[in-house]
Amino acid sequence: MLRIYRLPITVTEDCIDVLGHTNNKEYLRWMEEAAISHSDALGWNMERYLKLGAAFAATVHKIHYLRPTHVGDELIMNTWVETLEKTISRRAFYLTRGGKVCMNGTTEWTFINLKTGRAEEIPPEVAEAFPIVPKGDPLLRENGIRWLEIP
Repeated sequence: MLRIYRLPITVTEDCIDVLGHTNNKEYLRWMEEAAISHSDALGWNMERYLKLGAAFAATVHKIHYLRPTHVGDELIMNTWVETLEKTISRRAFYLTRGGKVCMNGTTEWTFINLKTGRAEEIPPEVAEAFPIVPKGDPLLRENGIRWLEIP
């Protein structure tokens, strides 16, 4: 089971803001792309969620910017599921360039019924597909992830 997912990213010209570095919205876009790709890799693509009539929706984002990124930078967005509770899952993100952390963050995802828009309990078949990598898991350090807590 894929516990930590890695999404390679190349910073392109359209990612850059007027300050000459990657715009904040790009980090959020990359986080979402990594989460969706990880879910797909674990067998839960959007088609399957739609068939189920429920899916995860982002409700809280926290991002800690540590180093700027620029055009041409080759990045790796690491992501994993940190918690999975009754209706909410917390996913962590860790962006690196050449082994140095540029950003870390989290997103809380609420599992919602697509017809009502209300939170509902994460079904066992969904929960079982997502391996949990809790804070302090040795796998993080083994993969060079030195987590910085976000207040």
